[in-house]
Amino acid sequence: MDTQQQIERAAALIVNSKYIVALTGAGISTPSGVPDFRSPGSGLWEKVNPLLVASSFSFRLQPQAFYEWARPLARKLLKAEPNPAHHALAELEEMGLLKAVITQNIDDLHQKAGSKRVLELHGNMQQATCLRCRKVVPILDMIERFLEEDEMPYCSCGGLLKPNVVLIGEQLPRWVLLEAWGEAERCDLMLVVGSSLEIVPAAEIPFVAGRRGARAIVVNYQPTPLDSQADVVIHEDVAEVLPQIIGQVGRLVG
Repeated sequence: MDTQQQIERAAALIVNSKYIVALTGAGISTPSGVPDFRSPGSGLWEKVNPLLVASSFSFRLQPQAFYEWARPLARKLLKAEPNPAHHALAELEEMGLLKAVITQNIDDLHQKAGSKRVLELHGNMQQATCLRCRKVVPILDMIERFLEEDEMPYCSCGGLLKPNVVLIGEQLPRWVLLEAWGEAERCDLMLVVGSSLEIVPAAEIPFVAGRRGARAIVVNYQPTPLDSQADVVIHEDVAEVLPQIIGQVGRLVG
């Protein structure tokens, strides 16, 4: 089956579904200039050991290493804009067909594209929490000074601020994970976009849906563990393919 036939089949599945949930990973944001973690030559873990810069233990022991690593990523996140794949999911939600986006990303691009219901499994870069007084502050209030002065961000009480992202060794936000699990059990179609499904527990979510009888569509450059069970699998650029699928959906429901 060629790509166009797969696109048409995916659109038909979407139109005939009652409760669609999307799971997105780093691959949906790479067309926006946000690097993923494992791509050869460009992945964030290519030149550093993640346990030394992005684990909860290393952050408390040597936070300067984390912020030196995070500074160039923060610059890219500030510049990043939603791409056609983000906008396609927002459009599908606007149609009333997509009920939730479960994302592994921390870049806020789904919200910028207009998605209303976004479950952020790994937190976000919108807020930071003081490790001393637990005060939560907007990151935008400190980001310019942090980027310009190469200093670590501190709270007004003197405590170190940590971005509200999930580091290696930390638990995912419990209420977000429970809500994501509930959406997986409720949906009748799971749309996996830009995720290699290698990181648990996020990788388990489509399989939870499948055990409840949900169909599955995978749009990702690389193969995933779900491919053999999915109804449609397209290994191409999500920013090109997903808008074509949603465009076909619009023609079918219009």
